[in-house]
Amino acid sequence: MAESVDAHEAGTPRFQALQYAFAAHLRDPERNAPPPDLDDRRLQVYRELFYNNVEGLLAGNFPVIRAILPDAEWHVLVRAFLSDHRSHTPLFTEIGREFIRFLEARAEAGRADPPWLVELAHYEWVELALLIDEHRIEDVPHVRAGDLLAGQPVISPVAWPLVYRFPVHRLSAEYRPDQPPAEPTCLIVVRGRDDEVSFMVVNAATIQLLEMVKANPAATGLDSLGLVAAMFPPEARASVLAGGGQMLEALRAREVLLGTRP
Repeated sequence: MAESVDAHEAGTPRFQALQYAFAAHLRDPERNAPPPDLDDRRLQVYRELFYNNVEGLLAGNFPVIRAILPDAEWHVLVRAFLSDHRSHTPLFTEIGREFIRFLEARAEAGRADPPWLVELAHYEWVELALLIDEHRIEDVPHVRAGDLLAGQPVISPVAWPLVYRFPVHRLSAEYRPDQPPAEPTCLIVVRGRDDEVSFMVVNAATIQLLEMVKANPAATGLDSLGLVAAMFPPEARASVLAGGGQMLEALRAREVLLGTRP
């Protein structure tokens, strides 16, 4: 690696060139030789600490992916992340998001990863993302027991509607589909007043209802239900409206809806 270190010297102080060479070696020892005159036994300690720390963080952030992928496939993916990805931030709490960016780039490049990998990574990341989200329910004005049909429903700032092609909540080592099912998977992840994060499986109409409430904050719950019902065939609209009140109350019970506007 002496040539690479010297090549940096034209525009980079030598100590920085040594740091670049050392970091490149840690990220990918097979393709990047270490700086010269370093004891390989000591380097091995750094190599193991670096890899094991990052691999452990990723395994903790994505336990389902770690359980699904065979060991060899998982470690190849981790090594590629270390070698190829350039993170936007050094924060440990952001390593999950960086890993998703890495997987998205691989998908765009046509790499032969499982077709559900990016969605599953996002699904696993969401829980931590909501746990550290700085929005607070108590900062949102609302009447908790308000009439959701006659009033204007208020969506929790820590409730995220999610739509995936694959049933990410069902993926496992025994269930790894090659093709997505005909219907998408609709989920809502929410952090409640007790700061616990939970997921609920819903249908497309519920996702559409939340979109209508968010897009039309001045509309009543009944108005939003009417807009959703209008998207369905005429023969299905009555059932959408009939079940709308129960749908709104179920969302309030799970603290996806906080109540109504004062």
